[in-house]
Amino acid sequence: MKAVVLNPKNNQLEYQETAEPAISKSDVLIRLKAASLNHHELWSLKEKKLQSDTRIIMGSDGAGVVEQVGSGVTRFSPGDEVIINPSMNWGPDHRVQHADYEILGFPTNGTFAERISIPEEYVLTKPAHLSFEEAAAIPLAGLTAYRALFTRGEFEPGQSVLITGIGGGAALMALSFAVAAGASVYVTSGSDHKITKAIALGAKGGVNYKAPNWHEQLQALSGGFDVIIDSAGGPGFKYLTEIANPGARIVLFGRTAGMIQDISPRVIFWKQLSIHGTSMGTSQEFEQMLKLFSDRKIHPVIDAVYPLEQINEAFDRMDNSNQFGKIVMKITA
Repeated sequence: MKAVVLNPKNNQLEYQETAEPAISKSDVLIRLKAASLNHHELWSLKEKKLQSDTRIIMGSDGAGVVEQVGSGVTRFSPGDEVIINPSMNWGPDHRVQHADYEILGFPTNGTFAERISIPEEYVLTKPAHLSFEEAAAIPLAGLTAYRALFTRGEFEPGQSVLITGIGGGAALMALSFAVAAGASVYVTSGSDHKITKAIALGAKGGVNYKAPNWHEQLQALSGGFDVIIDSAGGPGFKYLTEIANPGARIVLFGRTAGMIQDISPRVIFWKQLSIHGTSMGTSQEFEQMLKLFSDRKIHPVIDAVYPLEQINEAFDRMDNSNQFGKIVMKITA
């Protein structure tokens, strides 16, 4: 089959022929129709942190059609349209992942390929209202956003929500979920154009974080926030504590702006703020997230669709922060 593999000798992604995946008793063999990119993979490539003696098929997100099932599989049959949960081996504690936890795409071969064989427990029925490209855009970003907003952020209907860095996949998923759940949502971005697009998707307003007094503008617009979802960290994180309402939850799942600096402990304890880290989520949260998509007929925002052989161009687009929504790879087996 054709696949995109990471050559460990030069840390380059290469589109080439590779072996078909083996299928065990508990596995589902899926003919992938689409996959999508994540900053998780981009950071892994840039930091050269995927160390292996063999070539790796990366990719966490995918959707396709069941081609074959192992003898022990009971929930799926050939022809079923499915989506993959890339959050593997979470473990028994819903609060935090187990030491054996992994995200599909390393060390287990991932979705940048024509086929994948994966245990049945990580396969779910594709929401019927979504195309394969839309379904492939969901898994990692959707799960991250769902856990950030509802589990860690403890969102309640009617509360105000701030989502920083709008334009990325997880941030836009969080926007869709929050709007669907009845939140008053505001956003930040370094692009006025992206803020305008977010308002068209249901945000009440937004501020360009490149403005010197961006946090004061947000405070004036909103009156403060009950839940703040941030993927940046960096020097601007301290201002999130200042515009958080008393008792607010600030949820962090990224580090694109670097190290957090100069936070006042007094602001945190006097406002009784909760600052939560989060990453991915449980199988139960994945199922709940898909149900929200189905019940509310939510469609993920797709920025661009590339053929699988142009994956390096697709990652270049992500690296340049040009995207608004998910970048999807179309796979034609």
